[in-house]
Amino acid sequence: MDNINALPIEHKLYGDISKLVFSSDDSDYSVIKILTPEGAERTAVGNFSGAFEGQSIEMTGYWEKHKEHGQQFRAKTFKFSLPKTPDGIKKYLSSGLIPGIGPKFAERIVEKFGTMTIGILDNYSARLNEIPGIGRKRIEMIKKAWHENSAKRELYIFLQSLGISMCYAQKIYRFYGERTPAVIKENPYRLADDIHGIGFIMSDRIASNLGIGKTNIFRLSSGAVYGLRRLAEQQGHVCYPQEDFIKLLCELLGVEEAEAKRGIENAVERGYISIADGSAAAVKMLYLSSLYHAEKECAAAIKRICSAQNHRGRKISGIVSGSGISFNREQTDAVENVSMSPLSVITGGPGVGKTTVISEIVRRAKIAKLRIYLCAPTGRAAKRMSEACRFAAMTIHRLLKWEPERKSFVYNDKRPLNCDILVVDEVSMLDIQLAYYLFRAVASGTSVVLVGDADQLPSVGPGNFLSDLIKSGKAKTTHLKEIYRQASGSGIIFNAHLVNSGKMPDTTPVPREKKSDFYWVDSNSPEDASDLIVRLASSRIPKRFGMDPLRDIQILSPMNKGICGAIALNKKLQETLNPDNHKKPQFRFGETVFRAGDRVMQTSNNYDKSVFNGDMGRIYHINYEDKKFTVEYDGVHVEYDFLEADQLVHCYATTVHKAQGSEFPAVIVPVLTQHFIMLRRNLLYTAITRAKKLLVLIGYKKALSIAVKNFRVETRNSLLSERLIV
Repeated sequence: MDNINALPIEHKLYGDISKLVFSSDDSDYSVIKILTPEGAERTAVGNFSGAFEGQSIEMTGYWEKHKEHGQQFRAKTFKFSLPKTPDGIKKYLSSGLIPGIGPKFAERIVEKFGTMTIGILDNYSARLNEIPGIGRKRIEMIKKAWHENSAKRELYIFLQSLGISMCYAQKIYRFYGERTPAVIKENPYRLADDIHGIGFIMSDRIASNLGIGKTNIFRLSSGAVYGLRRLAEQQGHVCYPQEDFIKLLCELLGVEEAEAKRGIENAVERGYISIADGSAAAVKMLYLSSLYHAEKECAAAIKRICSAQNHRGRKISGIVSGSGISFNREQTDAVENVSMSPLSVITGGPGVGKTTVISEIVRRAKIAKLRIYLCAPTGRAAKRMSEACRFAAMTIHRLLKWEPERKSFVYNDKRPLNCDILVVDEVSMLDIQLAYYLFRAVASGTSVVLVGDADQLPSVGPGNFLSDLIKSGKAKTTHLKEIYRQASGSGIIFNAHLVNSGKMPDTTPVPREKKSDFYWVDSNSPEDASDLIVRLASSRIPKRFGMDPLRDIQILSPMNKGICGAIALNKKLQETLNPDNHKKPQFRFGETVFRAGDRVMQTSNNYDKSVFNGDMGRIYHINYEDKKFTVEYDGVHVEYDFLEADQLVHCYATTVHKAQGSEFPAVIVPVLTQHFIMLRRNLLYTAITRAKKLLVLIGYKKALSIAVKNFRVETRNSLLSERLIV
């Protein structure tokens, strides 16, 4: 009885990491396999987020027996060191740390020198000449890199002991250099601001490992910024009520209200957070300062544009339609509004003639000898606009011309765009930041025409620009409702309008001998739906409709997670459509394998590379020697370092949100009750309208019904419409 409350006996376990078995999404829990010096394999559990296969690890902890997995070692503390076994050394050299050593040469070197390899590289690197085929140039590269990295190795081990992976350790060293330990020990929350891919959560874990407490002012301030950024990125809020945010922050940081307020005040003092002045809101609203500036200045720019008395679009008034197309009343109004108002909006669903109206505006502008620009938020949308209107269109970013050296756009309020009429398509995709960049660059007197579908999902970025603008009444708005393409027998368009009006789409089975552009397929389970999606994308659709699975077919999921979420589907589709055949070059970044030929998507704006959030491409080339790879985006090749791979994800499948503004020949959409939290009418409507020639919905009719009936639209906090009215 005396031993019932006794603490478990503490032990030590030492060996090389032979396998990373599991790591939770937040990296708080990991399972690894350890190969001991005696040759025994042991299982260890704990937070090993900085670990990689091949390195040595020494742990203290205790043994426990898991009811399913048997005996395992639960680590309380651990530290990494250089590997000592041949297999560990081989994996360490293949990790990407040393330029010139890839998997092939790592194997040759270790085969020759075995456990002496580290010592050879430290003191006798000339002996690399004994390796067949390695070459003098490569030996010099390895020798130089190894000795340059000698000072880094202890630093990397220090960073890994804080739970930082090798990929991020290299990024951190590249940014801070020899100052790295001092910077991190003083304020690890700087990492969230300075290092791409390291956010508050990782910084907070590092701070905890350093013994920094919950009420540290750096933590409170950084946590407040993170809380607002999370609301912007995940829920689309431009701002948030102060009192409500304080409660959220208390829960997020695990602190009392007074500490949360202290963190907000510090972030305000340092310029990271702004507070609405109260003139446009009954309650105090908190903003990330960048979003506060964007919303305020965007509203000012729009009001300036609308105040122009002699806008140049007036010159198309009275020009007779000579295109041979018969316009209905709504379309005529949309064209005439360009001459009547300096800012007009054309909105409506698919097949109602929005492109026809744009083409007519372009035709009349040419007759009036006006300079007209067409643009859209994404490359795909701009390309589609060009093809449909037979007039050059470009992305907004390309129109404004990013200047990498100055880290700013060439065209802005000091140097406005030189055009008479500006037409912007897919405006539902405009977030408040991009809207600000665009409208500040519009000269007074320019007529601006905004085109978009207000019933689609709002932008991926924060704000609800199109709806807020329409709500304000500041723009002359035309709603196009009459469907033109329905007569051509398009099931996609017909069913899109059914869903948008709150009615179930037609799920009648299509006879085998007939072809349609719209199919509903019942599924028995998420697993069944996942398998069917892969079969459809890889063989059935290509065979029946002659489509290329890597170019023409896109899977759109309501969510990232789950059996039929984008993440899981990407893994299955990569294995099927672009498998590892030992011939294609590939590299690993964290848990993700990137392979030549993979479909990938950029997940953040990279102005220096001129690639932006949502851009889709294919991995064109991988260069092991220089640790670089190239992605092709619509014929343009963009080069990345291996360390920049955190900007990309696979996109054989992606979310409906990420597909906004894009259109694909064929689209497959799982509609399952497991996606319940995301089943909304505007999401289903947006997914349907992404398909150009073929749409396949797979799932449960119950889930389809839930989505159609759920008209609830997530509220996004923004004061743009109020600022426009004031």
